[in-house]
Amino acid sequence: MQTSAMLPDLAHTHARPVHWLATATAMAAVVAGAGLLQPDAAEAGQSGAGTATAAAPAPGLPAPDAASVELPLACGGAGTTVVKKASGDLDGDGGAETAVVARCEAGSGTPPSGVYVIARSSAGAPRVVATLVEPGRQLSVGDFAVRDGVITATLLGYSSPDVPRCCPDERERVEWRWRGGKFVETALSAAGTGSV
Repeated sequence: MQTSAMLPDLAHTHARPVHWLATATAMAAVVAGAGLLQPDAAEAGQSGAGTATAAAPAPGLPAPDAASVELPLACGGAGTTVVKKASGDLDGDGGAETAVVARCEAGSGTPPSGVYVIARSSAGAPRVVATLVEPGRQLSVGDFAVRDGVITATLLGYSSPDVPRCCPDERERVEWRWRGGKFVETALSAAGTGSV
């Protein structure tokens, strides 16, 4: 680009050391700010087998309360109900997590349940970190417990659409253990599975 002799000399066209120093300072502030505003590494919403990565919450915090998070249930305007919950250190990080069985509120019948794990972020905020049972599987949950870092449950289901939703006719005992950075579902002995 050629400049005309008739145009005035513009100050910003001649970079001085103070301009470079101001630019470098601004860039350093942007990089530092981006480092401080990174999301927690441990808290991605999960589905399926319930994968999650662990980050140690602040020590001494109680297990997260299910009422303090929004569970991923599609209830079409109806509320949600936590029907069972249990807490314990599920991922071996020293902090307690809460496993919950929840479903949509219903005046009658037994809507399908979801099973979720709630943990605290490194900042202490509770959030859902894993979905162990999707409500779309059309299951209810019978027995439910957390012991020694293992979640166990009895899943109740239906052999066909003709079976009334009040009366599940299939039963399966399962457990979830934290392995390789995710919750792994395992069916328990054959004696605990099959028709009700």
